[in-house]
Amino acid sequence: MKILKAEQIRKLDAYTIEHEPIRSIDLMERAAKKCFEWIKRRMREKKKVQVFCGMGNNGGDGLAIGRMLGGTGHQVVVHIVRHASEGSPDFQQNRKRLHGVRNLQVNELDEGATLPDIGRDELVVDALFGSGLNRPLDGLPARVVRHINGSGAVVVAVDLPSGLFCDDNTGNDPGAIIRADYTLGFQMPKMAFLFAENEMFVGQWEVLDIGLHPEGIAQSDSKYSMIEPGMLKEFYRPRSRFSHKGQFGHALLIAGHLGKMGAALIAAKACMRSGVGLLSVFLPESGVIPLQTFLPEAMCMPAGKQEQIDGLPDIERFNAIGIGPGTGTADETGRTLKLLLQQASCPLVLDADALNILSENPTWCGFLPSGSVLTPHPGEFDRLAGKCGSGYERLMKAREFSHRFQITLVLKGAFTAVISPAGKVYFNPTGNPGMASGGSGDALTGMILAWMAQNYNPLQSSLAAVFTHGLAADLAIRGKAFEGLIVTDLVEKIPAAIRRTFY
Repeated sequence: MKILKAEQIRKLDAYTIEHEPIRSIDLMERAAKKCFEWIKRRMREKKKVQVFCGMGNNGGDGLAIGRMLGGTGHQVVVHIVRHASEGSPDFQQNRKRLHGVRNLQVNELDEGATLPDIGRDELVVDALFGSGLNRPLDGLPARVVRHINGSGAVVVAVDLPSGLFCDDNTGNDPGAIIRADYTLGFQMPKMAFLFAENEMFVGQWEVLDIGLHPEGIAQSDSKYSMIEPGMLKEFYRPRSRFSHKGQFGHALLIAGHLGKMGAALIAAKACMRSGVGLLSVFLPESGVIPLQTFLPEAMCMPAGKQEQIDGLPDIERFNAIGIGPGTGTADETGRTLKLLLQQASCPLVLDADALNILSENPTWCGFLPSGSVLTPHPGEFDRLAGKCGSGYERLMKAREFSHRFQITLVLKGAFTAVISPAGKVYFNPTGNPGMASGGSGDALTGMILAWMAQNYNPLQSSLAAVFTHGLAADLAIRGKAFEGLIVTDLVEKIPAAIRRTFY
């Protein structure tokens, strides 16, 4: 599923109107009906509904939604916020269609108007501004937004919350953006939905299919998309009956430190559960017995010292190498990472403490083997590349970082972004808040390592691992509260997630 910018969305609407063909007012009606049906499914009571409409096409959507709700017996008040001298043609046509609708009252608000009372038990539909907005709200629209936000009513935003820009909200006025409980996007998500700082505005979002032309979508050039099972199946190689372990790679995991040995165990088990043929784990001597007890399928390579990693084994025989989970940042471990960067001829997966060491030695980034994968969470990335003021700024900086060092970057979060050296960004839709506990990132490291060892390229490995990692958590959370999910629950569901995705 592609993610388009505002101008591309406008062109896609125009393409649909021309090539379906369909009149623009009828396309608006189709979008409004989808929103109406969504609202009706969730409104078990005949609540009072207040619809706030701007004077563009987003306002036209709101007028149509209000008309449809009024026609089913809801008490509806449509407020037209007069921020322009006249509305768009489709707005004006929908304005005429309100005449004679039962249970519907129309109210016009101008600059000096007293704003209507909004009860906490009412529903507000926000249809002031859509994806075409390109400057912060002020004047009457900003006053209306603040009034709605202060009402305590449930708010459903149409297209996106009024005042929010589609992509980059740097410099926007957060006090003049609707704080929606639900946002109903059309056809595809807006990039703004995917950044943590916008959650307070977007609330829970859902994409409604309004039938925009598939050829127009296919012709839209975008660097941004959501990961979908179909794109993963394109590169997946099913196993034959005569498969053997030698065909699925030998991975090396460098992990563990006294007191953090669990990270090594989690990463190792996730790697084995993701299909690697053989796994060797290079870890401190104090971790050998725990690993052989917890995961007898993995081979142990004691790393010289009792408490921490020191030195480097012979790495020539491995197909992929991962480093970082629970290693700590001692000087000896730093030397191990430096040696690995200098000697490795196969791709690497760097996570956790390996990234922390790298951030303290930024010149080492130049030694990263081409095709390596880095998996930072936002804090780790900011330490690597510099402090970022927003999710959008961090994403742009991550794209530049990935290109400069020719690595795949997995920027972890609620919608983890997999970024290719060519600047393509793939957001992950799977996963849930239960993953916000220790060890989730370690499991992901092991999973990416397993796919790379099986000779999938770094981007394919990252896409497959990120998607199935989140899906495993979704399968594991069934019957549990988010607070009760631990990473070993997730790891046990990895085979089921792989089966559901690829089989």
